[in-house]
Amino acid sequence: MMADEGSELRGLDDLATEKANPASRDLDLLDTESMLRVMNEADRGVALAVALEIPRIAIVVDRAARSLAEGGRLHSFGAGTSGRIALLDAVECPPTFGVPADLVQGHLAGGEAAFVRAKEGAEDSLALGEQEVQDAGIRAVDVVLAISASGRTPYGLGVLAAARARGAFTVAIVGNPESPMAGAADQAVVPVTGEEILSGSTRLKAGTAQKMVLNMISTGVMVRLGRTYGNLMIGVQPTNEKLRRRALRLLETITGKDHGLEAALDAADGDLRVAALLVAKNHDLETACARLAACGGSLRRAMENPS
Repeated sequence: MMADEGSELRGLDDLATEKANPASRDLDLLDTESMLRVMNEADRGVALAVALEIPRIAIVVDRAARSLAEGGRLHSFGAGTSGRIALLDAVECPPTFGVPADLVQGHLAGGEAAFVRAKEGAEDSLALGEQEVQDAGIRAVDVVLAISASGRTPYGLGVLAAARARGAFTVAIVGNPESPMAGAADQAVVPVTGEEILSGSTRLKAGTAQKMVLNMISTGVMVRLGRTYGNLMIGVQPTNEKLRRRALRLLETITGKDHGLEAALDAADGDLRVAALLVAKNHDLETACARLAACGGSLRRAMENPS
């Protein structure tokens, strides 16, 4: 083994996410229920680790909300598990919040084919990270999240370098403090979940923490953009009978009325915000759409605005 290879391996072994967890040393000797309890006990610390990062997550949410309000987009990049989680979060935003598919985008190193067949070597390519930022058309108004449990993947470093060069606001979501990616981003979010139950299997606690952080960011941004009304999903698209019934229940809850709901939803072409204004304010379609636009798409402001 060459000297630099030995140093590289020692550096990897020093990461908390790579160390052996003493609580699971005899995992294969435990009965099934005991094994699962060990896993569950370890997972209890994940939410606590994320909670410590809420001040940093709040900075990201507020910055991303401003960027998206100004025409920007939110991009998440990752390799392996991190990239799959990025995709999972992004694809849920259009049906949940009624936003365009390109507003929140997830990028997996090696492309979408790597979602079902792992391309483990993709994370080792700095050039691939740079290229995928270019392919995504990242702009200065965009926000870029680079996700990595170790915080040292060349792919993630390439993403951050290329995104910063284009003027985008960059965020590293990593599992190890003082990692290269944390230092390369404008803002770092570092939920430290420690040793995994299976040493180095960061799809477990580290991956769970990543999903929790992305849940907070995407949901928080959409709340700030007025894509919810209280805790109601007013962007839901009534594309089947189940979702239509849900939309009608939401419309009744928002307006406090139980008549004219179906006609309003149809007139609004399924847009709950417009339908709510038709019912609650007795607006015609043109007035409802104009009022909503004047309030930046926020139903809350449109409902409370006396004009």
